Amino acid sequence: MFAVTRLRATGQDADELVAAVPPLLEALGAMPGFLGGEFGRAADDPDLFALVTRWEGVGAYRRGLSAAAVKIAGAPVWVHALDEPGAYVSD
Repeated sequence: MFAVTRLRATGQDADELVAAVPPLLEALGAMPGFLGGEFGRAADDPDLFALVTRWEGVGAYRRGLSAAAVKIAGAPVWVHALDEPGAYVSD
């Protein structure tokens, strides 16, 4: 499965978001079932970002996001998240 989180941030908030993502990916990397992640800025909108993560399954994804280390590392990232569905099951 994969998860797509779109985030919106401008100015200094965008700089802080960009700096906060590597520690989050490091924390996610320690979670069982985490397969990898990517972060990028939209080519057509400099205030829009996306974080894509890949997981062995929905259970690993949910357990990974509920870990204390991920919640702490993710707080400065998730505050910029758009409120929309983002988890997708792939065959």
